[in-house]
Amino acid sequence: MITLKSSHEIELMRRAGKITAAARALAGEMVRPGVTTQEIDSAVEHFIRKQGAVPSFLHYNGYPASACISVNDEIIHGIPGPRVLQEGDIVNVDMTTIVDGYYADASRMFIIGKTTPEKEQLVRVAKECLEIGAEVAKPYSFVGDIGHAIENHCKKYGYGVVRDLCGHGVGCEFHEEPEVLHYGHKGTGMLLVPGMVFTIEPMINMGTWKVFIDADDPYGWEVITGDEKPSAQWEHTFVMTEHGVEVLTY
Repeated sequence: MITLKSSHEIELMRRAGKITAAARALAGEMVRPGVTTQEIDSAVEHFIRKQGAVPSFLHYNGYPASACISVNDEIIHGIPGPRVLQEGDIVNVDMTTIVDGYYADASRMFIIGKTTPEKEQLVRVAKECLEIGAEVAKPYSFVGDIGHAIENHCKKYGYGVVRDLCGHGVGCEFHEEPEVLHYGHKGTGMLLVPGMVFTIEPMINMGTWKVFIDADDPYGWEVITGDEKPSAQWEHTFVMTEHGVEVLTY
């Protein structure tokens, strides 16, 4: 069931979004060779709590950290730990914060130093996919319009759009309706109306769209590309207005 958000609820999510964005920026300052993903996670958790917010990933269904830090062929839910970042890595930092019971969710990519042209293009195209999805998300359009536009853009590059994971509604729950698929057909899915809050978060693989769960992850969270080629993802939380979407996670 969809719950349209009041102006008060949207303001709480806007506050959470600003903290999420600032924490993500802090992580970006730390993403460099020689730094461990655990060091980044610890700094992020400290920052979020200092703002009076809560890192929502921590202990969510057993997840053991405050951020998801996914490197190269890790699509999403990379668990921070002793891994040392290297020159040429592409890194996704994903985090969600809670303010007075309301959530805001965002992620972005970072390139460490000089990487390959292929990885640079993948990161750029994934960002374009987020922007294209947001551009077609108009009031009284359909969720399927978003996925259709994203998938068509990716086809130009031969990339795979992950199908096993998707965007989602956001509010006083981490994941609400609607599901926002990043592939599909125009005119399908739920109608987008003012007051809806949701993420667009396309996961774009250099090769196949298929995925698997890392067998070495004892928590069962880390999602890897099916052919172990690199993946990239960008994400924002949006509120639908009468004029189009507004980003809450800047």
